[in-house]
Amino acid sequence: MHDPMPMTSSRGLMAMIGLCTAILVVSALYFARTVFAPMAFALFTIALVWPLQSSLQSRLPKLVALAISVLATVVIVLVFGSIIVWGFGRVGRHLVSDAARFQMLYGQTVGWLEGHGIVVAGLWAEHFNVGWLVRLFQQLTARINATLSFSLVVLIYIILGLLEVDTIADKLRRLANKEIGKVLLVGGIETAAKFRRYMLVRTLMSIMTGGLVWGFAYLADLRLAAEWGVIAFALNYIPFIGPLVATVFPTLFAITQFESWQMAVTVFACLNLIQFLVGSYLEPRIAGSALSMSPFLVLFAVFFWTFLWGIAGAFIGVPIVIAVLTLCEQHPRSRWLADLLGGPDTKKA
Repeated sequence: MHDPMPMTSSRGLMAMIGLCTAILVVSALYFARTVFAPMAFALFTIALVWPLQSSLQSRLPKLVALAISVLATVVIVLVFGSIIVWGFGRVGRHLVSDAARFQMLYGQTVGWLEGHGIVVAGLWAEHFNVGWLVRLFQQLTARINATLSFSLVVLIYIILGLLEVDTIADKLRRLANKEIGKVLLVGGIETAAKFRRYMLVRTLMSIMTGGLVWGFAYLADLRLAAEWGVIAFALNYIPFIGPLVATVFPTLFAITQFESWQMAVTVFACLNLIQFLVGSYLEPRIAGSALSMSPFLVLFAVFFWTFLWGIAGAFIGVPIVIAVLTLCEQHPRSRWLADLLGGPDTKKA
């Protein structure tokens, strides 16, 4: 009779090896994030820029085409970054200048909660106050400044990567293991196409969200309407976390401006309604099944990569998952994973 024990032991050993490998990979991604995070952003950017580079270098010398592509990328990033710094900077300065009023209203709120027997309010008063809010904006500003060095490293990767795209594609076509070469080549092409579609959809939805938030804030006579629109536009690139932050801060400012909980609740409800209609109704219909993913997986990706790489991980987490699932689709042995973690509309191959 065949003894099942050796087979069971072998499967257990393989599971342990797989678990240890996963732990080592995650540890490497965390401790070497200064290397891997810029590389991930560079690969993502190369996928977006390559159609422009390919089109230009078919008409111009390769280095001239590269210079134009890199210059266009830098201009877009600088414009985007300047808008974000302007929006957050304006809100931060307003917060500092109106800190006393925030502190007074916060004290009144803590007193009301304690008067109704909510003793945890005292604990909140020790750890969550206006000073904490000011420090949060200061830390955010410091992080924005720290991205300058990060962006420089990414730019170097982009320049070198754009020069290597054709060479790497040729090497994959001539790879001895034709199956692996095809998986990587086709998977890379499809991943790049999905990245471009993802960013196009994300940008359109972000512009729509920012415009609607600005319009509502303007009609509601909420101060800093344009700034809230810019912040909503920028944070919409980070699924789940970004829209939440983009609704909480205007609500806090509405409390100080109108001194009315009813108005604050109205602002919070309307902003969340805008985020829901754009993010949960319009975006899935525009993105289609090509970018369909399990909502649980999207949320996990945002938190997981935020834990590993901070704000950069929050932005790049979903594209990384898109790349992994697209590569899994290319091979029969891993296609089940893409089918399992894809959204309900994912087409089966």
